[in-house]
Amino acid sequence: MPNFRAISKLWENLITGWALTGGMILLLVVAINISSIIGSVFLMPVPGDFELTQIGVAVAIFCFLPYCQLHRTNVTAEIFTFWAKNKTILVLQISASLITLSFSILLMWRMFEGLLDQKKFDYTTTILQFPIWVVFVPILISLCLLSIASMKTIMHDFSQDRKFKNAIQSQEND
Repeated sequence: MPNFRAISKLWENLITGWALTGGMILLLVVAINISSIIGSVFLMPVPGDFELTQIGVAVAIFCFLPYCQLHRTNVTAEIFTFWAKNKTILVLQISASLITLSFSILLMWRMFEGLLDQKKFDYTTTILQFPIWVVFVPILISLCLLSIASMKTIMHDFSQDRKFKNAIQSQEND
């Protein structure tokens, strides 16, 4: 299945690139805040810095979610599973990925509805008059990538389950 592996690698690279984009957005937010602080010393702060910080941090956080799911770096409570068997941990991982997939689809649907409302009523930020609906676009992309990352982790976990079952069967045959 070389095509599946190539497509899988493409998705991984896209998700990694998207997370790096989130990091660049955070660096830009930091630069804006530094400029505003330095500017306020000289009585010329950056207008709308608070709005830009809110928007930038929100988008960056959503950019990181697919990467965290793909590499399983989300918050976990391993203290509860430290003594658990591999099979139990695998079931918990599959369950967590299924829940993440469900929530990402739910959030995609609701965020898309929010985008339509923001665009319909032409909501903008107070100071910069930046259209709020524009911020929903990268968030929707992030949620789509989160769904893909969740499906990839589910498929990976099921392949691990098959390997686990094959190992047990080969031990029973010996």
